[in-house]
Amino acid sequence: MTTSYELSHLGALEAESVHIFREVAATFEHPVLLFSGGKDSVVMLHLAAKAFWPAPLPFPVMHVDTGHNFDEVLAFRDHTVRRLGVRLVVSSVQDDIDAGRVVEQPGAGRNRLQTTALLRAIGDNGFDAVFGGARRDEEKARAKERVFSFRDEFGQWDPRAQRPELWSLYNGGHHKGEHIRVFPLSNWTELDIWQYILDEGIELPSLYYAHRRDVVQRDGMLLAHTRFLALQDGEKPYAALVRFRTVGDATCTGCVESAAATPEAVVAEVAATRLTERGATRADDRISEAGMEDRKKEGYF
Repeated sequence: MTTSYELSHLGALEAESVHIFREVAATFEHPVLLFSGGKDSVVMLHLAAKAFWPAPLPFPVMHVDTGHNFDEVLAFRDHTVRRLGVRLVVSSVQDDIDAGRVVEQPGAGRNRLQTTALLRAIGDNGFDAVFGGARRDEEKARAKERVFSFRDEFGQWDPRAQRPELWSLYNGGHHKGEHIRVFPLSNWTELDIWQYILDEGIELPSLYYAHRRDVVQRDGMLLAHTRFLALQDGEKPYAALVRFRTVGDATCTGCVESAAATPEAVVAEVAATRLTERGATRADDRISEAGMEDRKKEGYF
């Protein structure tokens, strides 16, 4: 019998991500992993746990909390943190609003306000590397990102100042006050994520699977009718069978009509779609043609 040592597609992606986690742990003093309870951050945390098993995770996780989260996601976040025994840092947008550091615009959502809370938490805790779950297939600004994304002393991103990563060699050099955003899932696609969730039996918040809830149709999207969503003139909530492809602030994260109630069904559904999850279900990405890139330059995820 001939033994094959060739990695599968998902095996190669997993090995790359594990290498990135270990590289950061070996070269940075105070990393942190952004964990919101969304599917990409869940997979990222799963990979991090694998990278250092059987030792505990050598860095904390952080949630930048808009205050407009889905209850199911917060419950899942807290359950996962307890299960893994990791330290959770929460940076609250509401704290910045109360302190006058940011001003909330009625009806505008709080996603853009997360930048201030994120940069404040990075500075207060002295984090020099921040793991994020962004993938290049999500959005064109994210497609420009390196795996190691350099941020200046103001936390800002300049796409022209990024470093080459030939042969997967990463340059984490930075001065005090600067930091590096690290994206272990850069080369994964939404389909890869779901196939990995299926293969690994990874638990997710229930709203990633088909369920019935009240929704509102707005600007070609279905938004969940929650206590955070102010109805506009003429809007009337109705019940629909839906699931979420991505999860964020409840005021700007849409859902899609779907009967996919299992990971197998979601894999089949994602394999047939031609629109990214952010393009289909994130209202905050529609503010302008370069909306995401503008926010990233300010220090956003």
